[in-house]
Amino acid sequence: MLLENKNAVIYGGGGSIGGAVAKEFAREGARVFLAGRTREPLEAVVSEIETAGGSAEAAVLDVLDERAVNEHAQEVATKAGSIDVSFNLISLGDVHETPLAEMSLEDFERPIGTAVRTQFLTSRAAARHMIGQGSGVILTFGGNGGREGRVPLSGGL
Repeated sequence: MLLENKNAVIYGGGGSIGGAVAKEFAREGARVFLAGRTREPLEAVVSEIETAGGSAEAAVLDVLDERAVNEHAQEVATKAGSIDVSFNLISLGDVHETPLAEMSLEDFERPIGTAVRTQFLTSRAAARHMIGQGSGVILTFGGNGGREGRVPLSGGL
């Protein structure tokens, strides 16, 4: 198994993509630590992972809160012994199907600020542990990556 004896923190682990990643990481042998804003979807993913024989835990936290992110990373590292993978898949608050000409500056800026802050905070928190252990992987996810199906005239082009 690719991730056997590895510990993975997945921010946004209760979402559809984050949950799918968490389940796959667990199938590959990782002990998965899910973090997100809403307990119910996190617990549902934990339940699915445990039912399939994997190991998972959930923590409710705001990944835009510097102290909360640092404390959570420390708790995971202390409990599990390491943070081997950190993957941030949180929702950025994008506005969809609003033409750019009608969009407010606040709606346009929100996902940019959210992405910068959350990627920095979660990456830095993981890196502090990974440097000490001499290994680790920080993954990020976002943007449309050139996929088809973009909404014309919208802020997410």
